[in-house]
Amino acid sequence: MIAHLSGTLLSKQATSVIVDVGGVGYEVTIPLSTFYDLEDMGSTVQLRIYTHVREDTLQLFGFKTARERELFLKIISVSGIGPKLGITLLSGMTADEMIASIRTNNLARLTLIPGIGRKTAERLIMELREKVAELSSAQLEDELGAKPEAAEPTEDTVRADALSALLNLGYQRSSAEKAIDAALGEGGEITVESILRRALKKLARV
Repeated sequence: MIAHLSGTLLSKQATSVIVDVGGVGYEVTIPLSTFYDLEDMGSTVQLRIYTHVREDTLQLFGFKTARERELFLKIISVSGIGPKLGITLLSGMTADEMIASIRTNNLARLTLIPGIGRKTAERLIMELREKVAELSSAQLEDELGAKPEAAEPTEDTVRADALSALLNLGYQRSSAEKAIDAALGEGGEITVESILRRALKKLARV
C-alpha cells in the first residue's frame, strides 16, 4: 500500500493534486486543509497517503501532516463514513475545530457540513470523543517552510476555482455563489485559499 509520496507537484486544485514521482503521475484527493498549505506547482511536495482499495477502484487520499492523516483514519472508522465524506469533513473545518467539535458535543457545528446529518454527527461524537483526545495537543508533523508568494490570480479565476471546490464539497450552487461574492466584496487578499476560507465561514453561519 502507498503510505507516502514525495515528488514534483504537477497540478494543484482545491480537491486534488497530481504528483510526479519518478516519471509517474499520481492523482491524489485532498481536503481543503491540505490545499491551503501546498507549495506552488513545480515545487517538491510530500504527502502522507491513505490508499483506498475496492474491487473496481484504487484511490489515493493525501494529507500534508501525519496528524491530519491520523484524524482522517479515525473519522472513516466511524460507521457510515467513507473516505469521500471524511475528506468533506476535513474540508469543512480545521483539524483543531473538528477535534473541539467532537470533544464538546457540538452537533450544530458538525451538521453544518454537507452530507453530515444529526445521526452521523452523533456517531462521530460517540465513537471518537475519547479517541481524538490524544490528537488535541499533538503538534503537526512534517511541516514544511512557508511557501513563496505566487502571482496574484484574476478575480474571475479565483471565483471559478472557489465555486468548483464548494460544489465538489456538496454545497448548493446558489449558496456557494452568494458566499463567494460576499467574500470577494470584503476586499483584501484575492486568492482561492483566502476566498474559500471566508466563504466557508459565511456558509457555516447560514
